[in-house]
Amino acid sequence: MEALAGTNPRRLCDEPPLPGLLWAMRFDETGRGHPVDSDAPPLHPGGFGEGFTWLHFNLNDARLPALVAVGRLGPPHLAAASFASDPHQRIVVEAGHIGGVVADLVRQAGEGRTVDAGGRLHFVMGPRLLASGRRHPVLGPDLARDAATQGHCMLAPVHLLEGIVDHVITAMVGTGSRLADELDEIEDHILDERVRGERRRLGPIRRDAVRLHRQLLGLRAVFHRLETADEDVPPAATAAAARIAQRLDALDRDMVMLADRSRLMQEELSSYLAQASNRQLYTLSVMTALFLPPTLVTGLFGMNTKSLPLTEAEGGSFVAMAFAGLSALVAFGVIRGLGIRPPRD
Repeated sequence: MEALAGTNPRRLCDEPPLPGLLWAMRFDETGRGHPVDSDAPPLHPGGFGEGFTWLHFNLNDARLPALVAVGRLGPPHLAAASFASDPHQRIVVEAGHIGGVVADLVRQAGEGRTVDAGGRLHFVMGPRLLASGRRHPVLGPDLARDAATQGHCMLAPVHLLEGIVDHVITAMVGTGSRLADELDEIEDHILDERVRGERRRLGPIRRDAVRLHRQLLGLRAVFHRLETADEDVPPAATAAAARIAQRLDALDRDMVMLADRSRLMQEELSSYLAQASNRQLYTLSVMTALFLPPTLVTGLFGMNTKSLPLTEAEGGSFVAMAFAGLSALVAFGVIRGLGIRPPRD
């Protein structure tokens, strides 16, 4: 009882040490990550020492700007620019710290296959600190935290950032592989002339490939900018940026190929559907031309007027039907004589 009385339990009305903090991890000198209680994170996460600290924030918390303004997450100007609501991808270097905004995949709730590359990961990276944040649930930080929890070693903040981006790239590669497999299946159906709803399937595939290409353009620009930065950028950060940029270049080429391939398949499918429509229109036109003269004959003999031919003759109905059939044959001969032929494949 005395031990319980001596403790100071946290009350609901107490302000958290770091507002908006989703999780905190401390990496020791061997690179192994250890979760830190969110109620008691390091008071000076940017201080030098063994290992480093990773803080991940919910940027929708209105109390976070006050934490940024006092320099708890790096240089105030750099942190304010990095954690701003502007979604454009960018990189900024200041006083040995690197801040920026990069694209990430929005984490989908459920098993939906929709690709949403509109997520953003904001970060400020220092010698012993990586402070990251997001406004919507994104994929990269969650996967990196899972990897660190499972024992994956990260010796420096730049390695952690590289791991986060690698997880995003891997997810994009998986998405590209899925889109390529769907394109292969659609192409087989087109070549076998078994088109059943492929046009509706091609639209989302091309849309996803184009969306990923747009985000990859920004990601490539960010890490190429970091790779060639003239500012005081640590060599490890430059090397990591070069590795990431190389992977992004290859992935972007694949996405461009997917987008172009889907566009070409849409054009091929449109041509195939146009040919099928032309064949149907030809058949309908020929049938209309063949039945038009017999219709004229039946309309002529169906008039209720005097002196109508064959009204008193025996077998007049058979003669009228013969006239109708003969007129259809004449129309067919005219069609053939004019050189009208069905469309060729």
